[in-house]
Amino acid sequence: MATAKVLFSILASLLVLEQALALATFDTDTVCIWGEDNCQIHGDNLTLILNQWSGITKWHFHMHIFLSNLCTVIFLAMHFFSGAAVKGTKEFLFGYVSKRIKLVPDNSAAVVTTYYASSPWVSTENDTHDEIDFEFLGNVTGEPYTIHTNIFVNGIGNKEEQFKPWFDPTSDYHNYTIFWSPYVVVWSIDDIVLRVFKNNEDKGIPFPKTRPMTVYSSIWNADDWACQGGQVKTNWTHQPFIARYLNYEDSVCLWTGTNSIQDCSAVTPENWYMAPQFRQLAPSQIDNMNDVRSYYMIYDYFSDTKRFNGAMPQEC
Repeated sequence: MATAKVLFSILASLLVLEQALALATFDTDTVCIWGEDNCQIHGDNLTLILNQWSGITKWHFHMHIFLSNLCTVIFLAMHFFSGAAVKGTKEFLFGYVSKRIKLVPDNSAAVVTTYYASSPWVSTENDTHDEIDFEFLGNVTGEPYTIHTNIFVNGIGNKEEQFKPWFDPTSDYHNYTIFWSPYVVVWSIDDIVLRVFKNNEDKGIPFPKTRPMTVYSSIWNADDWACQGGQVKTNWTHQPFIARYLNYEDSVCLWTGTNSIQDCSAVTPENWYMAPQFRQLAPSQIDNMNDVRSYYMIYDYFSDTKRFNGAMPQEC
């Protein structure tokens, strides 16, 4: 009887989610914000390219605005490489976003492909933004990618968890999802949960629930840190580095102003993510997550006592 109840709960949850998912496409719901020809949108297909080039383009001025640091722009220009980025057209507070991604194949050392949701950065000096991250750190041929996850609240991150993929992320598309509600943030790949961040504000731990977010994806070079701690650099003889995205889906509570903080947290049929079945994982989901974390997790900030000099984050 208990097993039947669990299965019924899972099936009911999937049905509600399927009904709630909105038909979105990269063409109608995203725009290229960086990379010019390196950012290509065709219907529900997105291609992001990292390569070397010569000359200075408009991209430098976009990056100057984004980074507020002209010295960084000049440095990038001297190194003659460019990536690409795309931004969603919706601001939202809570919901579900999903993309299928095929990562850069072969030698992708120090190439970073991303998929994340973030609130606006007001300034680098007074950073209070919230962010939920998937980052995919490339490696040399034959070595696995690193799936890097993180969450920022009030501008503070330092909550990294990293995994080796249990599949080849370059040979086919895989479904990467972010679920966000006032109760929990969940990272999933192909419907397998690999990480949960619960709302523990009652214990004094900040949780993102007042700032609207927008979805982003990008590809860029990070050979100062991304591959084996910066020891392995990008091999530009393998360029162009191409990441491909398909089937952008979302079902979110659109931000219409500060009134959305209350409206998007209300228990209503429209706010499907507030339903009881989405407030915690089903037993089968927990079992699958524990398997992934047991066999494929390679870094957990919870256990990094050296990094925090013994002063561990409160949630640890």
